[in-house]
Amino acid sequence: MSQASQAAPGRYQLSQLDVLEAEAIFIMREVAAEFERPVLLFSGGKDSIVMLRLAEKAFWPARIPFPVMHVDTGHNFPEVMEFRDRRVAEAGVELVVASVQEQIDAGKVTEPTGRWASRNRLQTAALLEALEDRRHDAAFGGARRDEEKARAKERVFSFRDEFGQWDPKSQRPELWNVFNTRINQGEHIRVFPLSNWTELDIWGYIARERLELPSIYFAHRRRVFERDGILLADTPFVTRDDDEEVFEASVRYRTVGDMTCTGAVRSTAVELDEVIAEIAATRITERGQTRADDRTSEAAMEDRKREGYF
Repeated sequence: MSQASQAAPGRYQLSQLDVLEAEAIFIMREVAAEFERPVLLFSGGKDSIVMLRLAEKAFWPARIPFPVMHVDTGHNFPEVMEFRDRRVAEAGVELVVASVQEQIDAGKVTEPTGRWASRNRLQTAALLEALEDRRHDAAFGGARRDEEKARAKERVFSFRDEFGQWDPKSQRPELWNVFNTRINQGEHIRVFPLSNWTELDIWGYIARERLELPSIYFAHRRRVFERDGILLADTPFVTRDDDEEVFEASVRYRTVGDMTCTGAVRSTAVELDEVIAEIAATRITERGQTRADDRTSEAAMEDRKREGYF
């Protein structure tokens, strides 16, 4: 239901969430009208959960007219994988899984080893191959401009060349919400309907729509260890140094991804309003606080995006 409130006789004022929702739904419908084979990237995280809800609203009462795709590293949180499968089944959409493990088994990519080993960067090859094999010409992503400085450079319609690569200097202007959808064979567009949302907007929308989330978004006890100020889960997928002591703490996750590079934050927030209060008080973005893969260099995210990352 709309949250529009009557400001004066005959005039209505939309809430911030109403404006953002309307913009995102417009973008989704524009993609469905202009492209032949769109797909929605779905990880089971909070942003993609909001995206799936927006897609349901955009095309209701019809079914969502495109599949969802998850790029699975094989090192994901079990709670998120269980939620992914259940939520996709509820939505009645096709789930396409692009597997990093299959890429490794086929010798297409080499799994890194050592203390900093993570499959996160290997997702790019799996994603690009899946998009090419299935001939997807548009891929919805849940990236927001407030997450990270490289993502702040993104257009809503982000052009990718025939190699799936992103060049910030070749992006197209987007004046008055007019989008250039023209592409040549082999090229595609990444579409970010949540570009203008903030993390707090996402949580506000989750609360308004009463959306279910994976349990790891709320405080729970977990065995973790600290590395460079990030609390990483104790898992066989991560090689610990002798001085990296494992301990149990009350934590939650602000973002979900590969277990090897996604950190937790200390928290006692077990209810949605408590999580929102913590988010409102923080001054560090979720990626800045919890993603080890963004700390490898100043331009870590931009380098991955140039290669074809989300």
